[in-house]
Amino acid sequence: MKRYLHIALIVVFVAIIALFMLQNLDAATVSFLAISMTMPLAVLIFLVYVLGMLTGGFAVGLLRKSFYGASRKKSEPS
Repeated sequence: MKRYLHIALIVVFVAIIALFMLQNLDAATVSFLAISMTMPLAVLIFLVYVLGMLTGGFAVGLLRKSFYGASRKKSEPS
C-alpha cells in the first residue's frame, strides 16, 4: 500500500512539473557581460534552481567546516 502511495505522489509531482513547463514556453533572454542567451522560461527557472542548490550546498559546507575547525581548535590543549 505504501508503495502505491509513493508512486502516486511521484506521478502527481511529475504532472505538476510538466504542466508548469507547458505553461511557461515563452522565451526569456538572459545577458551576462558579453554573453546573451535566449531560452524557455521553464528552463531558466530550472537552471536558477540548480545553481541555487549548488551555491547553497557549498555555503553550508563551508560554514560547517569552519565551525568544526573553530570548535576543534578550542578543545585542543595548548
